[in-house]
Amino acid sequence: VQLQASGGGLVQTGGSLRLSCAASGSIFSINAAYWYRQAPGEQRELVARITRNRSTLYADSVKGRFTISRDNAKNTMFLQMNSLKPEDTAVYYCNLRRLGSPPTVGYWGQGTLVTVSS
Repeated sequence: VQLQASGGGLVQTGGSLRLSCAASGSIFSINAAYWYRQAPGEQRELVARITRNRSTLYADSVKGRFTISRDNAKNTMFLQMNSLKPEDTAVYYCNLRRLGSPPTVGYWGQGTLVTVSS
């Protein structure tokens, strides 16, 4: 299974971006889908998660601004990011794995850079 993330770019504070992550293979629908991010000099952190039944979870820092979604028919996950702040600047990674399994297992996308200018 390969994951291809896209949609990153440069945006001003308060702007919006929509990230996508397309998965090859047929296992997408049975796995939970995650978005992580890693800012320069920081550890990778969980941003949002959506289960195969579309139960969602968000980091406190993005609640009310970001929305995770998935289209199982298209093997694709999304992250709609609104009201972006400079502290959202990071490389964003998608991850696909069984719910409850650690981040060290599963599949990772290559990352897409989001830069929010002040």
